[in-house]
Amino acid sequence: MAAAERQAAAETLAARGLPIAVKPGAIVSGFMPMKTEINPLPLLRKLVGEGAKLALPCIDGRGKPLIMRAYRFGDTFKSGQWGIREPMPEAPEVKPDILLVPLVCFDRSGQRIGYGAGYYDRTIANLRATKPITTIGIAFAMQEIPQVPATEHDERLDFVLTEKEVIAF
Repeated sequence: MAAAERQAAAETLAARGLPIAVKPGAIVSGFMPMKTEINPLPLLRKLVGEGAKLALPCIDGRGKPLIMRAYRFGDTFKSGQWGIREPMPEAPEVKPDILLVPLVCFDRSGQRIGYGAGYYDRTIANLRATKPITTIGIAFAMQEIPQVPATEHDERLDFVLTEKEVIAF
């Protein structure tokens, strides 16, 4: 997709918002987009305007769940693995209520494929063991495939948002 199309898709998704109510003070974990991923920042800005608090993921090492750290627009970043911008180590660790999840592809059963290291599957499983959370994949509609080859370690999403629709599982 051309950059202008990707940006339009991100703006469309943000204008629609989330398919669930976000209580004031709820913690929403987003992510910093890599390469040509859909940009979650317009949606995160909208959620802040609705009273949400933000978090962003930090990689703590291969085979470990992500650490979610508090984030506010304007905070300083550090460069993490693969050059992904992460909150500084002194930012407080938080447990999000809503987790926005990046993906490479998804299917209509709520399965996704990420970049293959399993960070989000471990993180989702870890969070679900401690509290109720809602997991929302965000993607371009063109990232849908007929069936993701899922394993017992893969965590199913609750929703996928694309520029064309909201898909609930």
